[in-house]
Amino acid sequence: MKHSELVTLRFRKAVRDDVSFIVQLLANDKLGAKREDYHNPLPEVYYTAFDKIDADANQQLIVVENDAAEIIGTLQLSFLQYLTYRGGIRVQIEAVRVREDMRGAGIGQQIFEWAIEHARKAGAHMVQLTTDKERPEAIQFYQKLGFKPSHEGMKLHLV
Repeated sequence: MKHSELVTLRFRKAVRDDVSFIVQLLANDKLGAKREDYHNPLPEVYYTAFDKIDADANQQLIVVENDAAEIIGTLQLSFLQYLTYRGGIRVQIEAVRVREDMRGAGIGQQIFEWAIEHARKAGAHMVQLTTDKERPEAIQFYQKLGFKPSHEGMKLHLV
């Protein structure tokens, strides 16, 4: 794809039939390749997870389509209600992926602009994300979008 071409994007809630393609996008990444189990047939655990996400009103698993109705990206938004910030809502942006042949065309920026505006319209006071320190290019991208490294995140893997 030429980097100068504008792509019109359509954002929609993912359906169960999208799960295999979403997992394929998640696995097509240097870190995702280590933690995802993409093959045909897709392991049932992904469909179980989708059903739980789909049933949770505070979760939105989104697919991004181009003009030809092809899925070219995905993201998940988690709406987190807090007592802090006077009972504010934060939106956690997770698992943003763009199809490999579409990268570099500004689609990632369009996805984040959509996510931020979607969160704003839903009454959120903040959007936040985490990124692996092994992704310096992603960190630079997020900073260009206005995200600030304001906290030190920590994880404890239980499995």
